[in-house]
Amino acid sequence: MPRVKRGTQHTKRRSNLLARVKGYKWGRKNKIRLARPAMLKAGVYAFRDRRAKKRTFRNLWTIKINAAVREYGLSYSRFIDMLKKANITIDRKVMAVLAEKHPTIFGKVVAASK
Repeated sequence: MPRVKRGTQHTKRRSNLLARVKGYKWGRKNKIRLARPAMLKAGVYAFRDRRAKKRTFRNLWTIKINAAVREYGLSYSRFIDMLKKANITIDRKVMAVLAEKHPTIFGKVVAASK
């Protein structure tokens, strides 16, 4: 049976790993034994935070809408309830943009919900 040399595969795997950890601090950018767990841990954080990002942004939109409706003497929960009763279906992301960048249009939405 012929001998199989795997030096090219080893080099390729190592160079791919080091390309992925480029920019990391200390030995984690150029030492294989430190780079591998750093890369795996980074992947875990990335996976987790792709989900956490959705929660974080929804909280931010809620804060922006709440701050804007306080000027009209409402709370966030009362405003959302009024929107549902008035059958106005604008999502919170758009509502937050209106509240922040276009307060006159947001005022019209508040008036329509009343």
